[in-house]
Amino acid sequence: MKKTTTALAIAFGVLALAACKKSANEQAAENVESNYSNAAENVEAATSNAGEAIESNAENASSDVKAAGKNQAEALKNEGKEKANEIRNEGNAATNTH
Repeated sequence: MKKTTTALAIAFGVLALAACKKSANEQAAENVESNYSNAAENVEAATSNAGEAIESNAENASSDVKAAGKNQAEALKNEGKEKANEIRNEGNAATNTH
């Protein structure tokens, strides 16, 4: 009976050591996976932030371009009105002198 108990104790010890080794490997594998997952999340967050900044800058640039275009259009309209008024005034001056 003593030999059986000793054999069982040795068997349980070997199994416990095997379980510990497997557990350590599994823990190391989980740590590696977790580190890569965290790195991936950081990359995703950084690129998302960069994308949002680009969109914001593009919206601002778009607004600036639209405003500049609107200002140029107004300036052209005003210039056209001034030229038209000059022509009208020349025509009125010519009719008044005859």
